[in-house]
Amino acid sequence: MLLAADVGNTNVVFALYDGREIKARWRIATDPRRTGDEYAVWLLQLLEIEGYSRDDVKQIIVGSVVPRAVHNLTVLAEKYFGVSPLIAGQGQAQWGINIDVDLPSSLGADRALNAIAAHERYEGDLIIVDFGTATTFDAVDFNGAYKGGIIAPGINLSLDALVGNTAKLPRIAIEKPRSNSVIGTNTEDQMLIGVFWGYVAMMEGLIARMKAEIGRPSKVVATGGLAILFDLHTDIFDAVDSDLTLDGLAILAERSA
Repeated sequence: MLLAADVGNTNVVFALYDGREIKARWRIATDPRRTGDEYAVWLLQLLEIEGYSRDDVKQIIVGSVVPRAVHNLTVLAEKYFGVSPLIAGQGQAQWGINIDVDLPSSLGADRALNAIAAHERYEGDLIIVDFGTATTFDAVDFNGAYKGGIIAPGINLSLDALVGNTAKLPRIAIEKPRSNSVIGTNTEDQMLIGVFWGYVAMMEGLIARMKAEIGRPSKVVATGGLAILFDLHTDIFDAVDSDLTLDGLAILAERSA
């Protein structure tokens, strides 16, 4: 089986694959200081709870946007699983796609993995929207080449900035405003309207501009934690694929075998 680790700025997501099927997944807060031993105490217990053992894991792949975390996950793989991990974008696990931007080496692992998985799964030109710590919009052409994109503050970052830089505004959860009106009558509703519908308007506007610039029909694929919530309240997404980044890791590991 394959153990895939997607290291984001906020969370590390581990997924156990049997072929292309996810059998189990676990999430832990990203902490670059977390040692391989600490990962092992946590992960080996979770494997056992799900009915698996370390001996079931024959291959490990890591995709990371946090460079400091890679060393400790390498220690985890080698010390506790007896496996030399693949590092997405390096060595045997090169991207294998054309990255048509000014500085290809600057492309985040998550965005490259999304491009790989989306191109395999969907036809034609693609726009991939990934809701993470930042929200990214990526253009992938019909040949699978990564053409560039947009980085915007994630919705939780926007909310944290709003609350953290004001004296009286309360902390609120991200959800659809209770009313369809965009004129709020209390502080909480006004904040929700600004953050939620403001974000929807931003996405709709940016995607419209990207489609116009691409000049060909483009399918919009959403991934990340808030994709399902926003999909309920806008028609801009053609598909929601929550496991896109992890599946990119599985595809890359398969190609590297």
